[in-house]
Amino acid sequence: MLASMLLVLAFAGAGLGIWQVERLAWKHALIVAVETRSTASPVAAPGPGNWTGLSAERDAYRRVTVTGTFVHDREALVQAVTDLGGGYWVLTPLKAQGFTVLVNRGFVPSAKRSMASRPAGNGNGPVTVTGLLRITEPEGGFLRSNDPQADRWYSRDVEAIAEARGLDQVAPYFIDADATPNPGGYPVGGLTVVRFSDNHLVYALTWFALAIGCVWGANMVWRRG
Repeated sequence: MLASMLLVLAFAGAGLGIWQVERLAWKHALIVAVETRSTASPVAAPGPGNWTGLSAERDAYRRVTVTGTFVHDREALVQAVTDLGGGYWVLTPLKAQGFTVLVNRGFVPSAKRSMASRPAGNGNGPVTVTGLLRITEPEGGFLRSNDPQADRWYSRDVEAIAEARGLDQVAPYFIDADATPNPGGYPVGGLTVVRFSDNHLVYALTWFALAIGCVWGANMVWRRG
């Protein structure tokens, strides 16, 4: 009975190890694809006709460009921790041709939270933004839910922010602006971290080791029997 149970565990461990090897191949392909997208020449930000086909696998971190006018009085501040310390991402609606897109213009420390504290960066004329297409982050951050009523944001939830700010025809993604300096120095763009956890090889080896151990244990049980 014990030997049979150990063999079942061995088969399960081997199966999970194989699954992690497959995940490893998928993760490496994703990393290569993202590196390629994020360093390629920018393409036009997808308009309404292309929104239904967007996906994280195919489009996240694609380098895009869009021209329009910022609506600064409807910006949203999303709590952030960056290499520059704690503070906020400044998400500002950009009115483009035929649609609106939220642009993460960059980071501001708590002392620059108020728009009045960084007036030089809030111009009214047409601008062209280049950056990385990011997929919406619904619900909230780790152990923290967005609270639109209190205007507290812990993730860049495009739909919720658009509703809270009364925006129409909003793209289902946001754009992380590149490091092009803003007048006055704030917000600070270009802080996107492109990093993926890649522990699948360790997991695979762990499961394979478990499978081998179970086979060895089953063999020992049979011998003693």
